[in-house]
Amino acid sequence: MVDADLADLYGVPTGALNQAVRRNMERFPEDFAFRLSKEEFEHWKSQIVISNPSAKMGLRHAPLVFTQEGVAMLSAVLRSDRAVQMSIAIVRTFVRMRELLFDRDKTHSLERAADRQSQRFVESKHAGFTHS
Repeated sequence: MVDADLADLYGVPTGALNQAVRRNMERFPEDFAFRLSKEEFEHWKSQIVISNPSAKMGLRHAPLVFTQEGVAMLSAVLRSDRAVQMSIAIVRTFVRMRELLFDRDKTHSLERAADRQSQRFVESKHAGFTHS
């Protein structure tokens, strides 16, 4: 999730969120939070403009992007009841998304196994069928 979206959810200015992260960099290794590369940033900006032509793109710097772990860590550095509650809700959402993806993958795997079994059955029927 990007810093501006998280700041909005937490009810704080984006600058305040980023300042809290800068003051606590040891809590945010690269697998918790990172900046988009220049190419990623340009692509991201172009996607926002395409989906929202009235968007004001006054961004001077690539946003900070937070992983699930980074979102969880934010509640520790923002220290507000809302931040704690939002972090819990966001982490639960990440967990639920992972569960849904796992269930979808598991369903696809079962469907492929059933298809293979059906194909073997059809092939065995055809192999046993002879013309007179």
